[in-house]
Amino acid sequence: MTSTGWFLIVGLVLLAIGLTQPLIKRLPLTNTMVYLVVGVVLGPTVLGVFHFNPLQQSPLLGVIAEVAVLLSLFTAGMKMPVPFTAARWRTPILVAFAAMAVTAALLAALGYFALGLPLGAAILLGGILAPTDPVLASEVQVRHPGDRDRLRFFLTSEAGMNDGSAYPVVMLGLGLLGLHELGGLGLRWAFLDVLWATAGGIGLGVIIGHAVGRIVYGLRKQSRGTPLFDDFIGLGMVAVVYGTSVAIGAGGFLAVFFAAVALRQTEVKLKSRATAPALPASSSAPRPQIAETGARRFGITENSMDIHEALERLAELMLILLLGGTLFTSSWSWHGLGVALFLFCIARPAGTMLVSKITRTPVRLRGMIDWFGVRGIGSLYYLMFAIQAGLAEELALELLHITLLVVTTSIIVHGISVKPAMARFRHRGARVVREAM
Repeated sequence: MTSTGWFLIVGLVLLAIGLTQPLIKRLPLTNTMVYLVVGVVLGPTVLGVFHFNPLQQSPLLGVIAEVAVLLSLFTAGMKMPVPFTAARWRTPILVAFAAMAVTAALLAALGYFALGLPLGAAILLGGILAPTDPVLASEVQVRHPGDRDRLRFFLTSEAGMNDGSAYPVVMLGLGLLGLHELGGLGLRWAFLDVLWATAGGIGLGVIIGHAVGRIVYGLRKQSRGTPLFDDFIGLGMVAVVYGTSVAIGAGGFLAVFFAAVALRQTEVKLKSRATAPALPASSSAPRPQIAETGARRFGITENSMDIHEALERLAELMLILLLGGTLFTSSWSWHGLGVALFLFCIARPAGTMLVSKITRTPVRLRGMIDWFGVRGIGSLYYLMFAIQAGLAEELALELLHITLLVVTTSIIVHGISVKPAMARFRHRGARVVREAM
C-alpha cells in the first residue's frame, strides 16, 4: 500500500476515535480493540487492502515497538504517585520480577514439554510472553500523577518494570540457541545480563532522572519565569537514558522507567520546598501538603505529559493496525489459543498468587492483578529482537504465530472484560466501605 493510503487510513481512524470517544467510553470496548478491528478488516482476513509480513519487516516493526515501549515506560513512570520506598513498592517489584520469572518458567515448560520446542526456544517464548504491557493496559493504568488508586498503581508499576525484568530471560533463551554468549557455566549471562542489566539500568535511570530534575529546577529559578521546552527535555531525556544504558550494557527499559520515577519524585520534593511557607525554627507544626494538581511551574512530568501520551497513542495505533494486517483466517488455531488460555488462566495467576501470599495482598485485589496481565507491544518488541538476532526461520514462524495470537487474544478478552470488571471492583469496594461504616 502507498504512503497516501496510509495517511488516509491513519487519519480516518484518528478522526473516528476522536469523534466517537464518548460512545466508546460507554461500550465494553477499548481504543485498542477498535484499532485491531480496523487492521483485521483492511488486512488479508477480510478486504486484503494490505498485508504486513512481520518476518520480512522485523526491523521496521521492532523500531516502532521499541519507540512505543520507551514512550509508554516514561509516561508510566511520570505518573507514579508515591515515592520509591520498600513498603509501598514491595508488591509491584515482586510481581514484576518474581511473578514474571514464575510465569516465564511455566510458559517455558509448556513450550518444551507440550509444544516440542527446543529448550532455548521454549525459554525464549517465556521471556517474550511473560511481561505485561503498559501501553495496551490504559484502562487499568494510573491516570495522572495524583491518582492514588492502589490497583492502578500496582498494575502500572509492574508493567513499567517487567518489560526490563524479562530481558535476562530472553537473553538466556537466545544463548541456549547459540545466538548470544552466555559464558562458562552461564557466568557471563548471570553477571552482565541479570545483575548488571538490572542494577545498572535502575541506578543509571535514578541518577539521570534526579540530576535532570535538579538542573531544570535551578534553571527555572535563574530564568525568572522564562519557559523551557519541557516536551523537548522529556523526549531528550528518554533518548539519552536509553542510549547511554544500551551503550554500557545496562537495562534500557528499566533505566527509562526509573528515570521518569526519579524525575517525578524530585520535582514533587522541590515543588514542596519552594511553595511551603517558612516556619519558625522552633515551630513543630507540620508543613502543609502541596496538591499534585497545583502549580505547573517546575513540572516537566506534568507539562510534557500530553505530548508523551499523544505520541504513545499514535505508536500504539500504528502497531495494532499492523498487527491486524498480519492475521489470516488460518492464523487462528487451537494451538495458539491454548497457549493464551494457559498464560491467562494458569501461568499468570500462579506467579502472582505466590507473591500475593508473601505480601498478604487482599483477595479482591489479587484477583484483579491475576487477570489483568495484558500482553502486547513489549512482547512484539522482544519477538522482533529475537528474529533480528538470527532466529532460525522455522522457529521464528512458530514463535511468531503463537505471539501474535496471544497478543490479539489479550487485546480482545482483556479489552472486553476490563470495564465490567473495574466497575464491579469499584462497586464491591464501595459496598465494603459502607458496611464498615
